[in-house]
Amino acid sequence: MERVIAATGPSRLTSRAVTAEAGVATGLLFAHFATFDDFLVGYAVDRSFQLASTVAGLPARAGTGTVAGNLSEAVLATPLGTLSATTRLMACRPELAADVEAVLGNGTAGLRTLESAVAGYLAAERHLGRVPEDADTEALALTVASVLHHVALTDGTSPMAHPRIRRALAALTNDFPAVAP
Repeated sequence: MERVIAATGPSRLTSRAVTAEAGVATGLLFAHFATFDDFLVGYAVDRSFQLASTVAGLPARAGTGTVAGNLSEAVLATPLGTLSATTRLMACRPELAADVEAVLGNGTAGLRTLESAVAGYLAAERHLGRVPEDADTEALALTVASVLHHVALTDGTSPMAHPRIRRALAALTNDFPAVAP
C-alpha cells in the first residue's frame, strides 16, 4: 500500500490499485473487508498501532544514553515510507483519525501517539535533570513529531532523511546535559 500511495498519492488510492500491487484479485480484499473504507481503517489502525509500539518504551529510557540518541532511535524505528504513506492517507482522509481512535483509544492516531510518548519521555528526563526545568516538553514533543512528519513527507526515501532527523533532534537537545547534574 505504501508504494501505491507513493506512486499515485492517497487521493487516487483504489482497491484495484492496492490488489494489483499485491498481485491478488480484487475480490480477495472484499472477502476480508466489507468496503474499501473498512480496509483503509484496518490499515490506519495497524500502522498507528505499529508506531505506538515503537515508541511505547521511550519513557523508560530516561536517564540512559543521550536525550537526542534516545529520541532518534525511537522515532526512526518505523520506516519513513510507512510514516509518509500513513500521514498522507490520514491527511487526505481525516475521518480515519476518528476511526483509529475508536479502535485504539484517544490520542492514538498517526503521530499523536509518538508526540505523547516523546512528551512523557522528556518530562521524565526533566525530572532527572537531563532536560532543563523550564523546558516546555509538550512543545518540544510537537516539534519532534513535526520534524519527523516533514522529513517523512519530503525526503522519506532519501538516504539523507535519517541524518536530517538526527541532526534536527540533536539541535533541539543541544543544551541538554548528557548525564544528570
